[in-house]
Amino acid sequence: MDYKAKEKVYEKILLISAFISVITVVLIGGFIFTEGLPIIKKVGLIDFLLGKEWYPTKDVFGILPMIVGTFAVTFGALILGVPLGVATAIFLAEFAPPRVSKFVRPAVELLAGIPSVVYGLFGMVIVNELLMHIERTYLANILRPEYQRGYSVLSASIILAIMILPTVINISEDAIRSVPHEYKEASLALGATDWQTIYKVIIPAASSGIIAAVVLGMGRALGETMAVIMVAGNTVAIPDSIFAPVRTLTGNIAIEMGYAAGDHVKALFATGIVLFVIIMVLNTVASFLGKRGAGQS
Repeated sequence: MDYKAKEKVYEKILLISAFISVITVVLIGGFIFTEGLPIIKKVGLIDFLLGKEWYPTKDVFGILPMIVGTFAVTFGALILGVPLGVATAIFLAEFAPPRVSKFVRPAVELLAGIPSVVYGLFGMVIVNELLMHIERTYLANILRPEYQRGYSVLSASIILAIMILPTVINISEDAIRSVPHEYKEASLALGATDWQTIYKVIIPAASSGIIAAVVLGMGRALGETMAVIMVAGNTVAIPDSIFAPVRTLTGNIAIEMGYAAGDHVKALFATGIVLFVIIMVLNTVASFLGKRGAGQS
């Protein structure tokens, strides 16, 4: 087989692979929508999304507490994890000696490879116990007794912040390294310090990539299930404090799917529709920002 024939074969294989990927997403989305839309039509979209009560045995399906809980732990994770992740990316790209980089980068990659259940165990044994001690020792007069167990928005946010670090660090570092070196040289030639150059030149130039890293980290946090179930408390209520227990959309599906029946199953699939749409929107935003950053560079 000559070179051109092999090239055509490879092109066909790649085309088929891409086609299978697209078909897989379409089939998954179609299945979820087919199973979940009937209950949304039955309950009503507004009542389903904005309902504050979830009583499957009484055919009451309102997922607002889970939506609020999901975004509460996600934004908490971003607040805790993004500054640390971006700072680490800046250090690796601009300051880290080779010996330090050889240690830090494998450690970051290791964080990405740890199973989520291990993060959950760490959260239960270490983070939750520490938070419970703080709550009962220093905040007992402020918090209600049910908020003094460690299982909370804050605990889930801490674990998710650790879990999104590899995504934020790796993509942010790539964005920073993609900034033309001439930008830095020109800034330093004009008398700017290293920190001024990073803050006023490199970070703005890499902002699209960094924002994309944050969006992808948000998607990672939104989709996490096992670790959040183990540390969040799983109470179906709108949290009024970072120390309140909470249930997320993914946690709701994982906890109840094993024993659900009838409309309850369909309501869980409808919950999956909401999560699917949120993730798709975030991925679209990340892709747009990535293309924008590539165009600017």
